[in-house]
Amino acid sequence: MTDIVHGLIDLPWWGYVLVTLALTHVTIASVTIFLHRSQAHRALDLHPVASHFFRFWLWLTTGMITREWVAIHRKHHAKCETAEDPHSPQILGIRKVLLRGAELYREEAKNGETLEKYGRGTPDDGLERRLYTPYNMLGIVVMLAIDLVLFGAIGLTVWAVQMLWIPVTAAGIINGLGHYRGYRNFACEDASTNLLPWGIVIGGEELHNNHHAYPSSAKLSNRWYEFDIGWAYIRVLEVLGLATVKKVAPRVRWGEFKRLCDVDLLHAVITHRYDVLKRYSRVMQRVSAQELDRLRQNLPDVGKVWTWLNQDQAALPPRDKAELLSVLAQSERLKTLYQMRQELIALWGRSTASSEQLVRQMQLWCQKAEASGIEALARFSLQLRSYA
Repeated sequence: MTDIVHGLIDLPWWGYVLVTLALTHVTIASVTIFLHRSQAHRALDLHPVASHFFRFWLWLTTGMITREWVAIHRKHHAKCETAEDPHSPQILGIRKVLLRGAELYREEAKNGETLEKYGRGTPDDGLERRLYTPYNMLGIVVMLAIDLVLFGAIGLTVWAVQMLWIPVTAAGIINGLGHYRGYRNFACEDASTNLLPWGIVIGGEELHNNHHAYPSSAKLSNRWYEFDIGWAYIRVLEVLGLATVKKVAPRVRWGEFKRLCDVDLLHAVITHRYDVLKRYSRVMQRVSAQELDRLRQNLPDVGKVWTWLNQDQAALPPRDKAELLSVLAQSERLKTLYQMRQELIALWGRSTASSEQLVRQMQLWCQKAEASGIEALARFSLQLRSYA
């Protein structure tokens, strides 16, 4: 009876806490390295030994099917912050995504069109077809038996925490708060944020805005003060010959000032477009702060106006668009800044234009910015000419 109560391993209370955290951390590492960075985004290739370990561990601790997870995540990127996004708090509300994130995952997993369109290239071997997919819930039962044998009655609590860890941290916090609250290094078209500069508890997934800026990067940290523990594990796997990194996010580099724009400068600006937009956003913030303060009595809501200034008119509801146009009509400086932002974005949005045409457009943009009479905008344009 004593063995049944205590199990094969008898630990002090804090020992069970540490073991539980360690077990859940292996699950987090499996999700971020295998499911997310390797399978969904092909940012790295894993040796079969590492790949099979992660698949087996996820079978034991989550019951998630690789093809389903990958398909849902790829669709999230393709349809981000739209009605087709499987779990956008901007569309569904933060409460629903936080509290029902796992349900949203299961609902989307039933969508055969999603699996067919976005789930290609995932494992399709005998183990997947005969065990992991048809008996995906068997793994968590096996995990329960292992926890009970090792830890006795307290093993049930250890198991329960393991089962809740991904639904709470990944399905809830990352999908919810990661598109609702936090700081942004890059002005992506979506609402993604970095929750913390230290990606430890959720394996580096805390750096969610960095990920949306460069989805195919195996490394999620970008600034010097950010830490991605998932990347640290990948580097260890590389040393052991168990992983090969295919791509990481480009680092912003500065070269010589170019009075005349060329193709190299165009490619540099397009590569670093989210950094460009972030810096432009700072210009808009400095200038619009004065303008919006001057117009405060005639504004519907200063916070809303600032949000509108960082969006395309086409994305705004008719009423918001009308109010934005009314505000722009009251300030020539705001109107110039807003129009210049749309023209800047068009540099990497004109898919039918040739490189030579885009270079001419960028040259004209810089000349217009430097002759605008807005000092902050002119300085930004001069900096833009130095991207490398």
